[in-house]
Amino acid sequence: MKLGIALATGSADLDTLMEQVGAARRAGFESAFFNQYASLDAISVAALAGRLNPGMEVGTAVSITYARHPYAMAEQALAANAISGGTFTLGLGPSHKHLVEAMYGVPYERPAVHVREYLTALRPLLRGEPVDFQGETLSVTGQIPAPGAEPPPVLISALGPVMLRVAGELADGTILTWVGAPLIGDYIVPRITAAAEAAGRPAPRVVASAMVCITSDPDRVRGELQAQMGFTGDFAAYRAVLDRQGLSGVHELLIAGDESDVEKGVERFASAGATDLAIIPMGTPEEQARTFSFFSR
Repeated sequence: MKLGIALATGSADLDTLMEQVGAARRAGFESAFFNQYASLDAISVAALAGRLNPGMEVGTAVSITYARHPYAMAEQALAANAISGGTFTLGLGPSHKHLVEAMYGVPYERPAVHVREYLTALRPLLRGEPVDFQGETLSVTGQIPAPGAEPPPVLISALGPVMLRVAGELADGTILTWVGAPLIGDYIVPRITAAAEAAGRPAPRVVASAMVCITSDPDRVRGELQAQMGFTGDFAAYRAVLDRQGLSGVHELLIAGDESDVEKGVERFASAGATDLAIIPMGTPEEQARTFSFFSR
């Protein structure tokens, strides 16, 4: 299983973010994924991070489909992959109804159909092929000649059965949030793998993220996390996936304890079939540094 780090574009200024990616690369992390929420554009930040850290995979987790027409997304993704030196991965997702409609002023309708149509148009655009697509949720006509630019891999956020089928059929895998190892092994991997096999596609990537803290007080860190992030459990998609895992909130997904506890928690993701795990260090600055150091190689 490939280990990376997950960073929030709104957590620090650009120079600090680049310093964090550089430190992760020197520590042996193989990838850096950036989230997208009301801050610096994650695709642009990832492209720069890749440029400054040759050979390190960089990507988005995730860029919001409703925020960009597929043609605009393809143009920017091709540029990002060229800027990064060919190490960019485009992670996509429809986000959430209340965010999309409030921030972008567009209707959040039939998200699974939207994502299927989005990928149907996007993938050939990334390959430089002409597209004339008229769907139920979007229309795309055009071609993107981009000499020397290679199409990046595309992952989509997929938590439910319909989106997992779309991910297996049309994307290179899925990129997950608020999902623990048991659900990956029992639910995510079987469904996305079966969809990919049925479509004659290669085995999909399953990129998970995990909040991790090496600490002597796991209950304190979980309580802090519940106070900070508990509201996300009210989002419909996240509530559904938490319910599927029998969890009351995202704080229960924290991997916390001493080094042995953390190592066992991470190993469970590998055993479940995750191909990648992006670490999110939690806790006090000292605990985050200890956690980061534990994963350094």
